[in-house]
Amino acid sequence: MDAALIAGLIVALVAVFTVLRSVRIVPQARAGNVERLGRYYRTLGPGLNFVIPFIDRVRPLIDLREQVVSFKPQPVITEDNLVVDIDTVLYFQVTDPRAAAYEIANFIQGVEQLTVTTLRNVVGGMDLEKTLTSRDTINSQLRGVLDEATGKWGIRVNRVEIKAIDPPKTIKEAMEKQMRAERDKRAAILTAEGQRQSQILTAEGEKQSAILRAEGERTAQILKAEGQSRAIDEVFQAVHRNDPDPKLLAYQYLQVLPQLAQGQGNTFWVIPSEVTSALQGVSKAFTEALPVSPALREREDHGESEAVAEAERAAAEARAAAEDSELGPRQIASGRPAFDPLTSMGGSGAGRDEVQDGPITGEGVPSPAVQEEPGRA
Repeated sequence: MDAALIAGLIVALVAVFTVLRSVRIVPQARAGNVERLGRYYRTLGPGLNFVIPFIDRVRPLIDLREQVVSFKPQPVITEDNLVVDIDTVLYFQVTDPRAAAYEIANFIQGVEQLTVTTLRNVVGGMDLEKTLTSRDTINSQLRGVLDEATGKWGIRVNRVEIKAIDPPKTIKEAMEKQMRAERDKRAAILTAEGQRQSQILTAEGEKQSAILRAEGERTAQILKAEGQSRAIDEVFQAVHRNDPDPKLLAYQYLQVLPQLAQGQGNTFWVIPSEVTSALQGVSKAFTEALPVSPALREREDHGESEAVAEAERAAAEARAAAEDSELGPRQIASGRPAFDPLTSMGGSGAGRDEVQDGPITGEGVPSPAVQEEPGRA
């Protein structure tokens, strides 16, 4: 009885163990290779799977998700014999669990070594400058080579990225100096360009300003000349329209003469010959008979006709004396010798006569006067 119970318990335990060994649950995005009697039999997919215990053996599950592997920096020699450390990142995915398990012993190590060798082949044909600026080219070449080589391993390489390219320390210092020099050069060039543009714009502004100023001065001179022309024309028209008599012109002529001697340095004065006719006209204006005024008529009525007749006779004598004499009006000086500027202007016809007796000021300008007769008040 006891032996039968023990045997039953053993059989039950073996049955439970066998059932447990025959059931395999595979998680999502995992795959397991089954070997029957040491030979690949099939691949288990996600979910519940049954195998034959003690005959089928399930190998470790393989992750089918995209994986990221970062490799340590690898030294690579460039075309110009500089050693740089390149750090890469690989993105891959297992597409065939059977090939990944049986075509290569360790596909991670294989991908790493293949990446290093491909990097050395690609970077070895570039100099340092091109290596630092051609990351996209290096990435595309690496991806093409790795995808072709790992296809038979059941692996698909999605992307290969270069994280860093580290040149030697001395090269870094030299590059920094070069970059600083390039920046200084560009700054100097930009400064020079700015100064040149500023000078050009300043010169253009001065040119435009000079042109506008010249045009303004020309316009002002033209307008000024036009104004003077119009003023002269108006004066000319006014003179001819009012028709002044010779007496007024002679009087105005004599008024201008004192202004000729007002200069401080005048020691020599030239009197034009035309002054003779002007003085004669003035003397005639002063000596010819004026129309009888009401006051004179009243005086005649009151017995003063005799005095008026005497004054008229004296004026007639003075006029006759002025017409007969070639000296013109005489100058009466008080307390000094008489000086007549028209002494040499008689009817000789000379253009201009000179007076040599010293400077003549406004006080010495000849003025029309009638010589008083002796005995008359």
